[in-house]
Amino acid sequence: MLPLGSHVSKRAQVQRPDWEINMQIHADRSLPAFVKSNELEWIPSPLKGVSRRMLERDGGEVARATSIVNYAPGSSFSEHTHSGGEEFLVLDGTFSDEHGDFPEGTYVRNPVGSSHTPYSTEGCTILVKLWQMPPSDQEWVRTNIFDDGLFDERKAGLSVLPLHENDVETIEIWKLAAGVEVPEKAYKGGIEVFVVSGEVSAGTIAMTTHDWIRVPSGEVFNAKAKSAAMLLVKHGHLDKVIPLPGD
Repeated sequence: MLPLGSHVSKRAQVQRPDWEINMQIHADRSLPAFVKSNELEWIPSPLKGVSRRMLERDGGEVARATSIVNYAPGSSFSEHTHSGGEEFLVLDGTFSDEHGDFPEGTYVRNPVGSSHTPYSTEGCTILVKLWQMPPSDQEWVRTNIFDDGLFDERKAGLSVLPLHENDVETIEIWKLAAGVEVPEKAYKGGIEVFVVSGEVSAGTIAMTTHDWIRVPSGEVFNAKAKSAAMLLVKHGHLDKVIPLPGD
């Protein structure tokens, strides 16, 4: 169903810091992709103590991107504006900025045009997506995905937490008990899934904590939990690309 491995091309040949290079990592969202993030190297960012594992990327330091970002204890990032919006999920530790402290399990959306100065006193790891929001979506979201009272049971062993929806995408948390299967389905606009915790199979592909998969529109996706699992799911969005500056 999906090609394994990661195709990476760098359009610039000169020796420059990674964040200055126009990178193409799974940049074509019409193609399927699968990444075992724990096998990727940590790439330093422009700020000391902040490093990234890049799951998909189209651009240089300003990029349409999905990354796992690690803040070492006491590290920070300079003030910046998210011209294409930002969403992130705190995977461990506590992420902070002038808007508050966001512990493990917090899902956050900062809309197009928002700005902040992030830091982490104790250190943290987040899954972050940039330049993937429509400018019309100006809703700020902060949700605790560990709050069981927010979930709706869809069937025995499968509960869903709706995180956000707009005219581009639907974002949810799926919580699966061991052995539960999500039926095969072709999602209009495609689907991408990040394993927050646990182990699942997607067709013939074995996925574990922090693995990421993208299935484009027209192809089917199904999942079966090998253990209790929690998935961050986005669908409907892969054929609706938000332009980068200069596009």
